[in-house]
Amino acid sequence: MGVKWTLTMIRATRPGTLSESIVTGTERVLVLAPHTDDGEFGCGGTIARLVELGKEVYYVAFSSAEKSLPEGADAGALKKEVRQALLVLGIPLDHLLLFDYDVRNFPAHRQEILEDMVRLYRETNPSLILLPSTTDTHQDHQTVSVEGFRAFKHTSILGYELPWNNLTFETNAFAALDPRHLEAKLNALSCYRSQAGRIYSDRDFVEGLARTRGTQIGTKYAEAFEVIRWILL
Repeated sequence: MGVKWTLTMIRATRPGTLSESIVTGTERVLVLAPHTDDGEFGCGGTIARLVELGKEVYYVAFSSAEKSLPEGADAGALKKEVRQALLVLGIPLDHLLLFDYDVRNFPAHRQEILEDMVRLYRETNPSLILLPSTTDTHQDHQTVSVEGFRAFKHTSILGYELPWNNLTFETNAFAALDPRHLEAKLNALSCYRSQAGRIYSDRDFVEGLARTRGTQIGTKYAEAFEVIRWILL
């Protein structure tokens, strides 16, 4: 079930990248994470860069996935870890919104999730949405992607990459990262000690993917995105 919430509204360029010139008109960004840590994995370096550019970044997680925690872990571990991770990325804690939908059961609550998103759209008036790609096969991620498009279809939307879930992935937009942005992402992910045993949490894997995406656009590091909707003007 959703939770009651109130959010106070606060009023190196190359072709194909999310350059500073392109994001000049982007003032408020919403990162939609089905579960805590999805946003950091998918676009943590981009978040760090957007914060550095002075953009307002809000992080919305729809579940802290207590049922997916390793046996014996503190039930509130992921709620604590997401707060630590966001501070590393430079997101203030009053820009975190955490819902309590049951992990792996989002499809049963898709209308409630949509309604939460619509309210969020009305309260924040975002200019850019970062959410799971349309080819993400996890049922919770699919729900956030599909309902996210419905709620924010009048806004620019980019789908972030989670290779262990993606059936395919269109790398048709990139955010070039400096080493400090990747380091911020890695440091944020290291806050998720309860998830350290997952194969995709490996530092070498995260850095290797950033190198691969950077190579595609002629820079050292990058993150790739699917363009779901882009409003130019």
